[in-house]
Amino acid sequence: MKVQKKQLLFAAGIVWGIAGFNILRIGLMAYGGHWSVLNGLGSLAVFAVFQVMVFGKLVRKHTARIMEYNEEKQFILKFFDVKSFCIMGFMMTAGIGIRLSGIWPESWIAVFYTGLGTALFLAGAAFLLNYLKVRGNAVNAAAELE
Repeated sequence: MKVQKKQLLFAAGIVWGIAGFNILRIGLMAYGGHWSVLNGLGSLAVFAVFQVMVFGKLVRKHTARIMEYNEEKQFILKFFDVKSFCIMGFMMTAGIGIRLSGIWPESWIAVFYTGLGTALFLAGAAFLLNYLKVRGNAVNAAAELE
């Protein structure tokens, strides 16, 4: 199925937003009796690292790539490149494996997943904001033509 390239930003926002929400939900549920100021600061640190070093860059990179497509209509899954889908698959597999194996204690899951989930969720929100900006520019340009 082909969509307008700006709609790829919307698709990316939905995918990352859902993924982030689910991981954040797992993290918050794991917090249960593990809440402390130190754990909260740990979640904040995990969030900061992933937001600054991974997802902020990812949103900028993929937004630019999508908007540089020459053809207006693109296959719906082109919101990411192959490398990004592989990274997403690895992260999902590793996360599920870590939780099921019991390698990390519940308190670590709480701290890590809450920070990571928040960063992922905000990446989804950033893609949606980029979609709205692009959509708004198109609406403004169409209004100026009238």
